[in-house]
Amino acid sequence: MSDEIIAATRKWLERAVIGLNLCPFARSVHVKGQIRYVVSAAQTEDALLDDLERELRFLTDIAPADVDTTLLITPRALTDFADFSKFLDLVEVVLRAQGLVGVLQVASFHPDYVFAEAEADDIANHTNRAPYPTLHLIREASLARATAAFPDASEIYQRNIETLRSMGIDGWQALDVGTPVKRKP
Repeated sequence: MSDEIIAATRKWLERAVIGLNLCPFARSVHVKGQIRYVVSAAQTEDALLDDLERELRFLTDIAPADVDTTLLITPRALTDFADFSKFLDLVEVVLRAQGLVGVLQVASFHPDYVFAEAEADDIANHTNRAPYPTLHLIREASLARATAAFPDASEIYQRNIETLRSMGIDGWQALDVGTPVKRKP
């Protein structure tokens, strides 16, 4: 089952994140094979926190040339987006407790992701929708290098929204990346 979950996540990464250039930094680490895919068997927050702490340690102990970033995929825990959002506060506590603020950061993706102030059916939410709840562990140094090499990195978010709005729900569905689509009634 883990192989299927990783395959679905990789498909989403290749077709949506890289294919639509939602993250211009993803292509390089993908091509170099520097992305670690980890499927958590956790079914509780405590078990997931254990997995998160283990992966944070792994990432700080290995050379960036070997593994630059990790996707911690959690198909059995935090399937409700409200629970997932609350869990992100614990993620920040773990980063602080391990002294990793400024070293690593965690980006979040969820099948039902909704930005604050957005409607659930807003296509813009799909910039952060993945087939499974996913925590993306990112090295701050790698992110700093990537943003320094990318002109107008601060405009990526707005460009992504424009890309998704121009393609619409039907265009997103055509990508076949396994994320749910919510339509207005």
